[in-house]
Amino acid sequence: MRNNTDIRHGRHCVFLMHVHLVFVTKYRREVFTKEILNDLHVIFAQTCLDFEAELVEFDGEDGHVHLLVNYPPKVAVSNLVNSLKGVSSRLVRKKNYPSIQKKLWGNALWSPSYFAGSCGGAPIAVIRQYIEQQQTPH
Repeated sequence: MRNNTDIRHGRHCVFLMHVHLVFVTKYRREVFTKEILNDLHVIFAQTCLDFEAELVEFDGEDGHVHLLVNYPPKVAVSNLVNSLKGVSSRLVRKKNYPSIQKKLWGNALWSPSYFAGSCGGAPIAVIRQYIEQQQTPH
């Protein structure tokens, strides 16, 4: 992708879709270090490519992460989230970071819940006004 604000083209559609995702660690434990966040950034970016999506922005704190993802309409957000969380959990836990080993047990890194918010484009009020002003045939 050239630029994260470029309108993308599919075979039968034109689109520009972004989702803001927030993942929280299991039990809200504070386990992330700068090194782990750097690893997660790489893992999330690679996983997004598998979905023809783009990780536009990523950052986090010691107990949660935020992602901004540009994704195509053929991708269900829930499928993207399941893959992002599953792959990252498996690969990060495989590295045996001490902060994670001490505070988390079992095979889970993430809480099963997540936040997903659509974002980008014009505000809802502007879109609503645009639709209301369409020239309805008489």
